[in-house]
Amino acid sequence: MVVSNRVKRILRLVPGKQRFGVYRFLPFFFLLGGAMEWFMINVRVGKETFYDVYRRKRSERQYEAKMAKNEL
Repeated sequence: MVVSNRVKRILRLVPGKQRFGVYRFLPFFFLLGGAMEWFMINVRVGKETFYDVYRRKRSERQYEAKMAKNEL
């Protein structure tokens, strides 16, 4: 119950309850999504970003599918 009371207090601080209702949180989620996207594009862990890994894995899957197709 302690956590839920804290969350309720924080949520009450966000303005626009009467006018926008639940949708008043959309700007926060939009900014959070943009920050996550920026992080995945720009932050390198080791020598790779998230999209470097994604492209490499996709290429590996395509190569394996092509090899499996040629074996049949």
